[in-house]
Amino acid sequence: MKTDGTTVDAPGLKAKASGAKDGAIRPFKFHATQADLDDLKRRIIATRWPEKETVDDQTQGTPLATMKALAEYWATKYDWRKVEAKLDALPQFMTEIDGLDIHFIHLRSKHENAKPIIITHGWPGSIIEQLKIIGPLSDPTAHGGMAEDAFHVVIPSIPGYGFSGKPDTTGWGPNRIAKAWVTLMKRLGYEKFFAQGGDWGGLITDVMSVQSPENVLGMATNFPCTVPPEINNAAFGGAPAPAGLSADETRAYDQLSFSYKHVAYALIMGSRPQTLLATADSPVGLATMFLDHDQLSLALISRAFAGKQEGLTRDDVLDNITLTWLTNTAVSAYRIYWENKHPFVSPFGVTVPVVVSAFPDELYQAPRSWAEKAYPNMVYYKKHNKGGHFAAWEQPELLVEDIREGFRSIKN
Repeated sequence: MKTDGTTVDAPGLKAKASGAKDGAIRPFKFHATQADLDDLKRRIIATRWPEKETVDDQTQGTPLATMKALAEYWATKYDWRKVEAKLDALPQFMTEIDGLDIHFIHLRSKHENAKPIIITHGWPGSIIEQLKIIGPLSDPTAHGGMAEDAFHVVIPSIPGYGFSGKPDTTGWGPNRIAKAWVTLMKRLGYEKFFAQGGDWGGLITDVMSVQSPENVLGMATNFPCTVPPEINNAAFGGAPAPAGLSADETRAYDQLSFSYKHVAYALIMGSRPQTLLATADSPVGLATMFLDHDQLSLALISRAFAGKQEGLTRDDVLDNITLTWLTNTAVSAYRIYWENKHPFVSPFGVTVPVVVSAFPDELYQAPRSWAEKAYPNMVYYKKHNKGGHFAAWEQPELLVEDIREGFRSIKN
């Protein structure tokens, strides 16, 4: 499997391309071989199915009917070449940072005085999550915005995800990734910049803002780290909601408690990621793991494969899963859970200006009261009435508007 500017192994990428000069920025394109696509289809068709779950809801995990509908569409109608064409239309690059190849999209805006921004995806995600927001951010006048809303957009692939290299040593947790992102932005000529993220991208953005406040002009997050530690500990332990919480705080606590009871994937990835190697061998097994991130996202995706279009399409979902399959990054992507030493949702001590997008179907909808304490320099907070965990993917217009509105008052 070959790419323009980088040689890779099939079906996965090397940690570092041979012959690459440290610090060099190389153009990058990816085209899957037909043999890999044929093999994927063969494996999907050969799936050995279990019996149907013994309940009529999602309480036992991803419904068999959803997975059979996904597999049928994946094997007979889905076209990977369409997403390749989308990626080919974007300027993609590879550069070595701290011994590892980092893949990224870098689209400079045509607008004068555009602001640089680095946007980070999460799990089970990739750069596919952010494709819908690149145009509106980089070319706002073509998408209902003003020229002063323009950004130079940088979207890297987290180490072990997608086209970035796979770490072959320990240590690539959020702290090291955050430092690598600052190195990347400086290498691109952006000494000062904005940052945004969700899921792991939100946590990495918080860490980066604490590590490098002299570089991060402001951060935006749709996965706010706001839960007071004592509240987080109580929710994790399954205790009843503490007394004295407001209505919004009680709802957030109940959401968080529910989430902690249904994140088996995070527990096993955080302790035994290599045990999940079967997801590197079975595409349907991989898809099942990806779909069962949270109950509301699973329900949304299940409706998509039942023929109802709302937020995410069948192609959206399969573009992301297929990218992971073709790069063989299922297991390498899990390891960030093992590497992480931070609480997922508790404050980090961010002091830079912060923009918070609080979506109702997130693992928890961050109350303004918690956000104000966690981010003392919060300049913008929006409590949305629709949208879930994959905001850039599912509700791109809402997220773009938050980024525009929130960062307008901050001078670069």
